[in-house]
Amino acid sequence: MSGHGHGHGHGQCECEGHRDPVETGVEYGLYKKIDHERLECLNESSEGSGKLVFKPWEERQDRTKYVESDDEQELLFNVPFTGNVKLKGIILMGEDDDTHPSEMRLYKNIPNMSFDDTGREPDQVFKLNRDITGELEYTTKVARFSSVYHLSIHIAKNFGAEISKIYYIGLRGEWSESYRHEVTLCTYEASANPADHKIDSFTPHTHFIA
Repeated sequence: MSGHGHGHGHGQCECEGHRDPVETGVEYGLYKKIDHERLECLNESSEGSGKLVFKPWEERQDRTKYVESDDEQELLFNVPFTGNVKLKGIILMGEDDDTHPSEMRLYKNIPNMSFDDTGREPDQVFKLNRDITGELEYTTKVARFSSVYHLSIHIAKNFGAEISKIYYIGLRGEWSESYRHEVTLCTYEASANPADHKIDSFTPHTHFIA
C-alpha cells in the first residue's frame, strides 16, 4: 500500500515528528553517502540545482536552496551511492501550494535512468501530502530496498501547478561498503602470481640449455 508511515504494520506512526530531533538528524545522514559528483536531476530549471536539495537535516529549512522543474511538472533524480544502502524512509519538503509534488515513484539500481524509462513498474509509489517543515516521513518497503547502489526518484506530478518545486529530500537508512569489486581483483592477483613465479624460475634454465 502506498502512502506515508500509516498502514505499514508498524506499532506507531513515524511521520509526525515524534522522534528526538538529534536522533532523526543522524538517521537522515545518508546524503553523506551520495556520490554528489554523479548525482543528476532531469528537467531542472537551473543546472545543478537538483543536487542542492540533498542536504543536512538541520539545513532542510534553508529556502535559498531548491529545485524547480523547467518544463511541466516532472522531475527525475538519479542518485548514486558510494556503497550499498538499505533505504528505510524518505522525506520530501516543498511549498504549501500547488507546486508541491503529489506523487513520487522510486526505482532502484537503474543507473542513468531517463524519462523514457519511467513507464516501467516502479519499486514503490507514494501519494504525497504537502509538507513544509520536512518532518513527514514515507516508509519504504525495506525488503525491496535492502541493497541499493543507485536510487531514482521520479516526481510524476504535483497538485496542479505548471511546475514543481522541492526544498529538501531526506533519505533514512543504513550504508555499507561494497567489497565485491575488490574481492574479484584480489582473487585474480592470487591466482596470477604463482604462475608468474613458476615461469620466472624456469626461464633461466631453458635459456642456459639453449
